[in-house]
Amino acid sequence: MKQKKVLKAVFPVAGLGTRFLPATKSIPKEIMTLVDRPLIQYAIDEARAAGIKEFIFVTSRGKSALEDYFDVAPELESALRKAGKEQLLEVLKDTNMDSGAIAYIRQNRPQGLGHAVWCARRLIGNEPFAVLLPDDVIAAEKPCLQQMVEAYAETGGNMVAAMEVAPEKASSYGVLDIGNDMGSIVEAKGMVEKPPLGTAPSNLAVIGRYILSPDVLNNLNKIKQGVGGEIQLTDAIAEEIGKGKVYGYRFRGQRYDCGSKAGFLQATVAFGLARPDLRDEFSAYLNDMVALQKAAQ
Repeated sequence: MKQKKVLKAVFPVAGLGTRFLPATKSIPKEIMTLVDRPLIQYAIDEARAAGIKEFIFVTSRGKSALEDYFDVAPELESALRKAGKEQLLEVLKDTNMDSGAIAYIRQNRPQGLGHAVWCARRLIGNEPFAVLLPDDVIAAEKPCLQQMVEAYAETGGNMVAAMEVAPEKASSYGVLDIGNDMGSIVEAKGMVEKPPLGTAPSNLAVIGRYILSPDVLNNLNKIKQGVGGEIQLTDAIAEEIGKGKVYGYRFRGQRYDCGSKAGFLQATVAFGLARPDLRDEFSAYLNDMVALQKAAQ
């Protein structure tokens, strides 16, 4: 059966970003730059590559800078044009969103990822939709969500991006209980959000990319607070296991947890070294730093 195309995506960006204080006192975490592009730009580019046409942001107070980022900047564009800086004008094109393509919904209190997605229910309607967490930046030859959309065209149902993690780290993630393992795609027979250490059903963890059916929204209408006193998206997806299909997708690529300082720094190094215009100078600096540390020891 031909699946409905996934044309809508939800970006939950209402978090306070407390792990990056004091920077996030005045700057939304999602527009902190990884090399020279904000985290949110990586997520938007990935969604566009997957064919997404409607972008729904679940925001909160203090996120106006994020909204301004996607607006046209006529004065800046005019100055660049007069200066003949055509290459920079091309760079700016990716930051502009067509009128009507982007919508903002407020989450008025922090109640978890499930609640954030539920806030967008009226804009999602009765269609399949994607969810992208900008904290999870994925370096991949073919963007992660594009890989998932292609797999979803064959399977339908609900699909979550999944990766193997060290068993001792499984308690920090939603974890799949694996049924039929088909390689890149696994059929889930259960999902557990942040299982206590040593109780995880596998080490296949869910990360921040989802393709979901509107039935998940109906589940969120009824679901109660779960782990951490929050409404967990994992719980709403798990409700679908008994009714239909829920799949994990082992994506091809490297995921960086840019919600943590260490992960953000790791991503900065990896993306900096991947840039032809930065690689030589940056690599030489890193090598010098390593040599200095060894000498100091």
